[in-house]
Amino acid sequence: MNWLGPEEWQAVALSLKVSIWASLLSLPFGIFVAYALARWEFAGKQLLNGLVHLPLILPPVVTGYLLLLAFGTQGALGGFLQQFGIILAFRWTGAALAAAIMGFPLMVRAIRLSIEAVDPKLEQAAATLGANRFWAFATVTLPLILPGVIAGTILAFAKAMGEFGATITFVSNIPGQTQTLPSAIYAFLQVPGGESAALRLVLISVGIAMSALILSELLARRASKRLGGT
Repeated sequence: MNWLGPEEWQAVALSLKVSIWASLLSLPFGIFVAYALARWEFAGKQLLNGLVHLPLILPPVVTGYLLLLAFGTQGALGGFLQQFGIILAFRWTGAALAAAIMGFPLMVRAIRLSIEAVDPKLEQAAATLGANRFWAFATVTLPLILPGVIAGTILAFAKAMGEFGATITFVSNIPGQTQTLPSAIYAFLQVPGGESAALRLVLISVGIAMSALILSELLARRASKRLGGT
């Protein structure tokens, strides 16, 4: 990428870093929440479902502001974490948190649909053979929902790459520290002569997003064929 300047390259590298961490760290929670929504009946289930999907319908700036209130240095959670040296506001880790929250609904929905397509009787059969609930899920359900897990993870990654509103509100737009691809594009468009740099970053964003979607489709198909073959 010789045609990228140092600031542009920093934005690309930081976006990849943030998106990878956001999607991988949210994956265990995504699987758990998707399974709970698909299989369990409990008080507050609809509330949980609403909270999970709330970032999809709220303005991203509102989500970012709520994160700032909760995880800022003056927030309840932020102040608690600060005692352990963990600071999220105006850090790349905060950008990863914001991106994870914005991509979480897409991840959960893809995985939940996959779980609902699996016959619960398969898990019950595993239980009659002595498997506990976790082992039945790990050995029976998880392999069957693998295509959905892959699709959900990559969709969350792609969403994280394009996240702007929540990120810039929570961690600002600091070059080299919190300036992701969308933030860098916005910054370049605010200065005279920055259109060419913005266009280069737009092309990279489109390329990464398309590559993620194609990779998701290929991996999901491969996983489906492998499961079908076994």
